[in-house]
Amino acid sequence: MTDAATTGDDYSGLLGAFRYSFRASDSRVFRLYVLVSFVLGFLFALIFLFALIFWFVETLGHSAFDTSSNAFLGVVALFVLGPLFAPVLFVARRHRRGEATVSAYDTLLALGGFLFLASLYAGLIITVPPEFQSADAGAIGSFLYSLPQLFGLVPPLVSGLLIFVLHRTAR
Repeated sequence: MTDAATTGDDYSGLLGAFRYSFRASDSRVFRLYVLVSFVLGFLFALIFLFALIFWFVETLGHSAFDTSSNAFLGVVALFVLGPLFAPVLFVARRHRRGEATVSAYDTLLALGGFLFLASLYAGLIITVPPEFQSADAGAIGSFLYSLPQLFGLVPPLVSGLLIFVLHRTAR
């Protein structure tokens, strides 16, 4: 058994990883990220759950082809919640294993997580339909509105991959 398991300081599951990484990290930025990602992850999970229930009710009695979009919602949820929770899980694993824990690693992953949150927002702005776009969006908003809506996938994908790259290079 590891030292963490014998002292009762180990974790099991996602919620345990949040508690464990919050206590184990010395980085204030990372601790803030743990709180923010927990709250936003809970809200996003509720949104996805309610969307799934709504889609089930709306497609009740339709063909299987019409209901295939329900499976797509699960994929979207994984691509949103996975990178959101990844920094917390990476840091918890690193601390649990006793690998040379440095608060710079924790801080770097937290910053990558915050960048992912900002990229989700940027991706949402890109995908806003033209009839709902603000007339006075400013320079950045106008630029994001001018991009094709499919480009809304690019910022979250790039920043999600960046979290993994930061984890691999900062070890």
